[in-house]
Amino acid sequence: MKIPFLDLKAQYDSIKPEIHAAIQQVMDSCAFAGGPFVRTFEKQFATFCGCDHCMGVGSGTEALWLTLLALGVGLGDEVITVPNTFIATAEAVSFCSATPVFVDIDEKTYTMDPQKLEDYLQIRLKFGASHLTPRPKAIIPVHIFGQTADMDSIMFIARKHGLYVIEDACQAHGAEYKGRPAGSMGDAGCFSFYPGKNLGAYGEAGAVTTNTADLAEKITILRDHGQTKKYYHERIGWNARMDGIQGAVLSVKLKHLPAWNRARREKAMMYNDLLSGIDSLILPYAADDANHVYHVYAVRTQQRDALLKYLADENIYCGIHYPVPVHLQTAYSNMGVKNNNLKVSERVARELLSLPMYPELTDKQQIRVKEKIQEFLSI
Repeated sequence: MKIPFLDLKAQYDSIKPEIHAAIQQVMDSCAFAGGPFVRTFEKQFATFCGCDHCMGVGSGTEALWLTLLALGVGLGDEVITVPNTFIATAEAVSFCSATPVFVDIDEKTYTMDPQKLEDYLQIRLKFGASHLTPRPKAIIPVHIFGQTADMDSIMFIARKHGLYVIEDACQAHGAEYKGRPAGSMGDAGCFSFYPGKNLGAYGEAGAVTTNTADLAEKITILRDHGQTKKYYHERIGWNARMDGIQGAVLSVKLKHLPAWNRARREKAMMYNDLLSGIDSLILPYAADDANHVYHVYAVRTQQRDALLKYLADENIYCGIHYPVPVHLQTAYSNMGVKNNNLKVSERVARELLSLPMYPELTDKQQIRVKEKIQEFLSI
């Protein structure tokens, strides 16, 4: 039995007629760049996220970057985030000429530790800042693996220090924190629709959600070469539009997302039941106040690399999210972050293993995953 890490073909087969009809509508209307299909999806996704505005863009990376630009983040500013994330979170900061700063994570949820955030800001207050020192301006909490960060604590700290909050919700489509949808709690929420996400396009796409009209207007202008109308450019922007085919595909898939997320939670609960007796595994923790949507089901083991190879040899394909924390990437090697400052992030990066997870995963497949993990750990 071959068990893929992700089975996009199974999902496509389940909605093929709807997808083909939606794409045909785009082809018939020739609305390829932006246009009515994107606008329809933007309205639908804004409603889904409980927000007043949604702006479709070309990727999750562009969503983060344009949001930072629209908030005025630039040279001389710091943006505080976490190191256990895809590098795009930090890249967006760097491409604004700002400085990414990393604080450690909570070892249970793998999301930003609010106390570490407050500790860092208190140190910055204590030592002050000069015109040569970057100043904190924004926080990007990452809703990692489908679980939201502790947003009440983060928002309280941010407002106390006068900082913007941008939710990196690129792995959290449909996740909730105390009943509030991911992407609705900060100044803005940024989403990726990379094909493997819970809500994935058939190519690259992303979106920004917000309840602030002025911010929405700025991002709308920035994503279209800074135009207020065709050939009239108010500011320097970029070509970051979502294309019509992706808008149409995402509208189809959004209708199915609640059911797919329920299925992911059911698969996660079955994994929990199957794996709970294996002492050397640490299973994912779901916070009581969060509605986890399990974009990734990541277990922890000190034998991670050997287990990964063993399972692959048995045709069970897993992933690692993320083997090298951002502060240890070569691209950020000039930051001089000491290893002991982010010890939780570094430890879990050595131990996390993402098991196969998708709505179409079968009971038989999950049982085989459990049997082979148990087999390896008994050797």
